[in-house]
Amino acid sequence: MDLKPETLAEIEAAIPKYPEKQSAVMPLLHAIQKDQGTLTNEAAEWVAEKLGIAPINVLSVISFYPFFRQHQIGKRHIRVCRTLSCAMAGGAKVCDRMLKEFETELNGVSPDGEVTVEFAECLASCGSAPVMLVDEELHENLDEAKAKEICDKIKAEAKA
Repeated sequence: MDLKPETLAEIEAAIPKYPEKQSAVMPLLHAIQKDQGTLTNEAAEWVAEKLGIAPINVLSVISFYPFFRQHQIGKRHIRVCRTLSCAMAGGAKVCDRMLKEFETELNGVSPDGEVTVEFAECLASCGSAPVMLVDEELHENLDEAKAKEICDKIKAEAKA
């Protein structure tokens, strides 16, 4: 792996913070994703070797948490919750509105490179369903009209 020196330093500093080095999986993955943009199989194998664990253990962490990415995304990352309370409250309609507004497909990158829309498993705000994250900002109690407002804001910011 070709990591920046500051990323390697961050990784080396993170490992000793844990009583068992395999517990450093998530900080290492965050550092590599920040450096590389995505987490490839090569990255998973590198982390596994660094921590003395099986690559499948690293891949299971990558695939479980929605903030880890195995593919390139647009400049803005939209994650719509699809678990039960959000699904029952209209999460799919909110997601469909986002896809239509940005002329993209689920997990794809919009034609202008600005946006990726994905489903996420539980964003931990069931009482205010449906919810979505735009980058790291949580939007709650959504409906199609609120989703359209958020889309318009993102489009305006992209033009600025």
